[in-house]
Amino acid sequence: MDSTHRRDRPADLPYTRHTDATGPTHHFFDSVEPQSPLGAPSPIRAGFPKSVRKPRVSPLLRWAVEPAQSLLIIVIPAVLFINWEFALPHILGVLEIETPTENPFAPCLLLSHPVPGPEPRYERGYGDVTFVAYHVVVFSLVRQLITVTLAPRVGRYFGLTRTAKLERFGEQGYAFLYFLVFGAWGVRIMSQLPTWWYRTEYFWIDYPHTAMLAELKRYYLLQTAYWFQQFLVLALRLEKPRKDYAELVAHHVVTLFLVIVSYLTNFTLIGSAVYMSMDIPDMFLALSKLLNYIQWNTTNNFVLAAFFVSWTYFRHYLNLRMIWSAVFEVDKYLPSGTTIPPFVRHGAVCALILLQMLNLFWYYLILRIVVKVVLTSKAEDVRSDDEDDGDDEDEKPER
Repeated sequence: MDSTHRRDRPADLPYTRHTDATGPTHHFFDSVEPQSPLGAPSPIRAGFPKSVRKPRVSPLLRWAVEPAQSLLIIVIPAVLFINWEFALPHILGVLEIETPTENPFAPCLLLSHPVPGPEPRYERGYGDVTFVAYHVVVFSLVRQLITVTLAPRVGRYFGLTRTAKLERFGEQGYAFLYFLVFGAWGVRIMSQLPTWWYRTEYFWIDYPHTAMLAELKRYYLLQTAYWFQQFLVLALRLEKPRKDYAELVAHHVVTLFLVIVSYLTNFTLIGSAVYMSMDIPDMFLALSKLLNYIQWNTTNNFVLAAFFVSWTYFRHYLNLRMIWSAVFEVDKYLPSGTTIPPFVRHGAVCALILLQMLNLFWYYLILRIVVKVVLTSKAEDVRSDDEDDGDDEDEKPER
């Protein structure tokens, strides 16, 4: 910060400049050093802190970072859908022209390919691609509104001022809300399925499961849209890379592979189970990071414990059960005369194993953190060695 724009600091208020080692942050636990110690005077500034940085992307992808552009893309099909449903029949009726039965804009907003029957069920089809693509834009809008508009205001309320901290707080705020909603939704959907609670034999009984419940299909397609949007976030570097950036990219690629293959091959029951096993522990992880930033350390220790238990149970125990089922139970319960192409079966098993290997890599890092917390009883000391805020000009009082 230029000295010409800095007010004199009182002589009795010592300070030190932030000197964290530079380098990419870690995916699991970012720095938890507070912006200002609770109860201490705030750093004296001239004016307001910088706003959250706007990333530079290609003009063709501005909708991924500009809420106004993504909102426009979302609104246009919705308006055209409404006009087709209500205005067009009236106009064609006046002209005595038969009204078309198919609304070409419906696949953006509604599920496609219904299956005739007493219960609303749907099969997969090309209209699903339109639904997913449309909702990638929807998730981009929601993400930008939360990370750029809503979360920074909440962060400033809790005393965060640095641009990098506000960006991180926004990213984890969005992740927490998403995993909270979809984790709960996944539990609700599984409760309606024969696979409740991870009854793995029903992954294969009566296969192929071509007719999906409406809620299951909507959940599956929205999850697909989310993971495509998150891969776009990585590709455009909308988030600052962590130390485990390569592992995170691999995780997204494997997840997208499982999503696409399981949907195309009618393995939606095991796919929804994998989704839920990821969302619930990730919700606790995002909440722990949020509490790190606002320095609610006592509460965060309980959340960290819940995260550790949920990660162990969902990401390892249940994941290994699903791998076991895919290797040893499929031949036992698969209907007679039904076959699964070997490349599909082996590819899915290999993807699940690779996902488990990535989970084990992160589990090792989690165990290190938990051990340090238990030994030192100071969670903030073991979670503060991985982040460089990148805001060297920020200063704060000594603690």
